[in-house]
Amino acid sequence: MRLIGLLGGTFNPIHFGHLRMAQELAEVLSLDEVRFIPSANPPHKTAPSVSAKHRANMVQLAVENNPLFKLDTRELQRIGASYTIDTLTSLRHELGNNVALCLMMGSDAFTKLNSWHRWQELLNFCHLILVQRPNNRTKQPLVKELESILHQHYTQHSEDLTSYAAGYIHMQAITELDISSTTIRETFKRKLMPRYLMPETVINYIQANQLYV
Repeated sequence: MRLIGLLGGTFNPIHFGHLRMAQELAEVLSLDEVRFIPSANPPHKTAPSVSAKHRANMVQLAVENNPLFKLDTRELQRIGASYTIDTLTSLRHELGNNVALCLMMGSDAFTKLNSWHRWQELLNFCHLILVQRPNNRTKQPLVKELESILHQHYTQHSEDLTSYAAGYIHMQAITELDISSTTIRETFKRKLMPRYLMPETVINYIQANQLYV
């Protein structure tokens, strides 16, 4: 069964932390493809300071030379909040049931999963791949309902992900790159150069369009 990784976010802007995580997970889990899915209206965050068009263009520049990576703009084409369940439903309808979808998220995000829209249905459509955030040193306790879900669906064997199209939770360690979009935005505002934190093509795009000034 083909494995497709899904990495969502505002990507405001995209940086090497996003890209390196996707690359490592693709290699360790033998993913056939990783889709970067910019969020138009994230329900758990304030509206991004840069337009969806600019953020999608930056992602495209960042991924265009990697044959494993692909920009997916379906959330930017929908009206209303960018709910993950809607994205998964759309992908499953488009790709069918012979593809395993692997939704990547930080382990810190999993501790708040029960606040997501229709969160109980997510594992009907995908596997969850949990990665440790480098700036999240303290483990937040899980509420009982998430602890139960983790216990029921957890596998330590990555090969299990190819057995079913959805339904597993897997944890994967990755190289820690403590880079944040917030810090990069502040760097631009201070008129400094975030070189080596993100692709040069994205830096050039930001400067050409006077973003984050």
